[in-house]
Amino acid sequence: MTGNEKLRCLVLGGKGFIGSHLVDALLRAGHGVRVFDRAGIASLSGPSSQAQAEWHDGDFTNESDMSLALAGCDVCFHLVATTLPKSSNADPAFDVETNVMASIRLLTQAVRAGVKKVVFVSSGGTVYGVPRYVPVDEAHPTDPISSYGITKLAIEKYLHLFHTLHGLSYAILRPSNPFGERQRVQASQGAVAVFMGKVLRGEPVEIWGDGSVVRDYLYIGDLIAAFMATLAYDGPERVFNIGSGAGLSLNSVLDGIEQVTGRKAERRYLAARPFDVPTNVLAIGRAKAELNWMPATSFLDGLDRTARWLADHP
Repeated sequence: MTGNEKLRCLVLGGKGFIGSHLVDALLRAGHGVRVFDRAGIASLSGPSSQAQAEWHDGDFTNESDMSLALAGCDVCFHLVATTLPKSSNADPAFDVETNVMASIRLLTQAVRAGVKKVVFVSSGGTVYGVPRYVPVDEAHPTDPISSYGITKLAIEKYLHLFHTLHGLSYAILRPSNPFGERQRVQASQGAVAVFMGKVLRGEPVEIWGDGSVVRDYLYIGDLIAAFMATLAYDGPERVFNIGSGAGLSLNSVLDGIEQVTGRKAERRYLAARPFDVPTNVLAIGRAKAELNWMPATSFLDGLDRTARWLADHP
């Protein structure tokens, strides 16, 4: 695939926060887009994208639904996950059945459909486990402490297997913690959006631990730029950390939210959770060198854009 080639792209999970931004970017670049997601979910894409894209509702775990969705597509962006890091350990069997097994069936169908490339969203925050060094590069050992991270890693390995067996090209993005416009403030993950929503509503913000947990926060526009960079990439690397290259504590995140909103956060500190690693910051040198990508939006600028969007979409 070349940078100028117009492709037929399938976005699995295309109605959500990340997926809707990706759909918009693909359409702006002139690609054909088919969106696959669960029925009954409203798309977060703008009206123009909703008019231009092709929409398929279905069940990711249903082989027939996936076969129909993949037909005629050149590239498949796999953004679907049925579990969350904090809930996955409660039922690892469900995690494996609905994510790993469903993804294996997806890859089988992709080969049959003649798909050229699969771009998979893994997890830079969970596949490495407790970091042995920071920043964490792609060569860091992978010892996840959540079923979510284990299943992400397993899918990565099956992508390699299908490439070896069938020649299916692939790219794996391991993003840090994306945030920005359209992120649901009432969701159960996404600290920036959840915290900002609570601050804007005047509700207390619950923090697990003392607020010193450090994470790498990435503006959504920068993540989408990395997705787009994978389309033309045909180099030797397959796995890419996608982050800001810097870490912020939860307390610093709240400080930033207070700065851009002009409101004081009521902070409530709770007992720390065992699956939260103390520090996770991603090394992004490989993505810079191979994808010619780098983050372009500062944390405060991203926060400001998010706050403005929330003000316009109460």
